[in-house]
Parts: sequence; C-alpha cells; structure tokens
Amino acid sequence: MIIVRNPGTRAGRNHPTPITRMPRNRVPPYGHAARLGGVTNASKAGTIGLGDLTVNRMGFGAMRITGEGIWGPPRDHDAAIAVLRRAVELGVTFIDTANSYGPHVSEELIAEALYPYPDDLVIATKAGQLRPGPGQWVPNGRPEHLIAECEGSLRRLRLEQIPLFQFHRPDPEVPIAESVGALVQLQEQGKIRHIGLSNVTEEQVREALQVAPIVSIQNKYNLVDRTSESLVDLCEQEELVFIPWGPIRELGDGPVTEIAQRYGATPHQVALAWMLRRSPTMLLIPGTSSVAHLEENIAAVDVPLTDADVAALTNAQLA
Repeated sequence: MIIVRNPGTRAGRNHPTPITRMPRNRVPPYGHAARLGGVTNASKAGTIGLGDLTVNRMGFGAMRITGEGIWGPPRDHDAAIAVLRRAVELGVTFIDTANSYGPHVSEELIAEALYPYPDDLVIATKAGQLRPGPGQWVPNGRPEHLIAECEGSLRRLRLEQIPLFQFHRPDPEVPIAESVGALVQLQEQGKIRHIGLSNVTEEQVREALQVAPIVSIQNKYNLVDRTSESLVDLCEQEELVFIPWGPIRELGDGPVTEIAQRYGATPHQVALAWMLRRSPTMLLIPGTSSVAHLEENIAAVDVPLTDADVAALTNAQLA
C-alpha cells in the first residue's frame, strides 16, 4: 500500500493535497476501446504511485522537443508547444525532462506551454550532466553542481518545489552517496519532493537507498536492450517505479511485426503495450516532437496483447 493523491480533491502543485490510501498500481484490462492510431487517453494505461503522488502510467518524455543533438531550440517552436499541450489534453499526467536537454530548452518550453500547470501534472527533471556541445554528455555529480542545477530548474519550470528530481548519471569521480546526499539536502529544504536515480547499476541503487528514500529508477530498457532486467525486478521488490528510456528505440527481429499486423497496430505500439504488461512498476515516457506520433504512442494503451503475446515478445529477445 502507498499514500497517493485523492482524485476528488483539486489543489495547486505547491500546496499539499489531502491524501488517502489505495493500491500502489491500478491497471485496467486491455481491450478495443479505441481505434489504434486514433485518439485515446493515457489514463487507459492505469495509474501508478510515485511516492505520495499518482500518475498515469503512459507519460511523456520531453527530450526530443529540443534541437538536433538535443542541443538548442527546436526547429519548429510552435510544434513543440503543441506537442506538450496535446499530451496533457490526452491525459498525460507525468512529463520527464532534464536541465541538460537543450540545455535548459526543454524545461523552458514546458513552462511556456503549460504554466500554470494542471493540478494533477507531475513534472520530473534531472541534473548531473554537463553539455559541452551537441550530442555530448559529461557526468558531473559534485554536490554544489547538483544544488545549483536544482535552483536553475526551479526558476525555468516556475516551480516552488520539483515533484521528482532525478540524479541523471553517476559521476565516476564522485561517490554516489555524496551526490545523493546533496539531493537529500534539497529535499530537507523543501525544494524537491521526491528523489530518483537514472543510468544506475543495482549496486549503486542499493548504496543510494542507504542515504535517501528513492522512489524511481530511470534506465534504458526496451524489447532488445534488457541490460536493466534485474533492476526492473528490484523495483518490484522495493516498490520503486521503473521509468524506461529509449522504450521504442530498438524493436529486434522477433514476433513484434506479426503481432502488430494482427491487431492493426504499429510495432512501436506493440513494444509500448508490452512494457506496460512486462511489469506493474513501469511508467512509460515515449518522446516525440510530432503531435501525430504522440497520438500514435498513446494509442498503444489500446493494443489488446494476450498473455501468449507478452510471453512471445519477452522470450524472443531472451533466447
């Protein structure tokens, strides 16, 4: 059991909402509720508890709304704004970003498009990466850097408190306990609500759990790349949320195409539907800079995978 928001009460993001106890996950049965590729709603994916917050399990990743190489402004500013607004219209209640996306561009666009924020919208951001140039990422886990980046994210997102602040990538030059300790300090000051980790090993997660209450892990995971399989299992054991990045980056040569054809879906939709079924800890954040692609991704909640489909997709890449 976990404490979550009371859906019957509305309050601002920076004011605590009355809470009630309910099951950690609520996953509805899959069915033909809407034509695949048509307009549907992210709420059909079910909800998941993120600390004391509740979000729909189909979220949105805001990395691709920046320029090429995740650098600078988007080629089409108005299209980026439209994608963010459409995501919320379609029931997305969780948006993931990072100060390094742009850098700063993604956070600024989110605030421009959505502030003042809907009461049920949870924005997660990350810190711990330097950006020397397009396509370049350098970890920086120094406590003073993480604290400064948090202050910057608060300003850009126009928040008094960041609902989920994630350590983007461990720095080999800084013990992870020191980096996470800085996030604990920010949490004690009320600047962040919950702490998450990204791009971590199981050993690093266990070390961080000795320092702070962690609510989420964000690692690469998809049909082909199962490197973090043990971390998905760990999240189930520890009641953490697993946020897979790159969820449709690789599809493999398994049965995904045949299954997609059978349901009139795309392989990408099947891959997303499989991840929702793979584990109740999954919170998906497929990203895009296109409204049409956004709608296609969210329609994955309507792919009616059977248990046999899920097993075939799971076993194909493990064979």
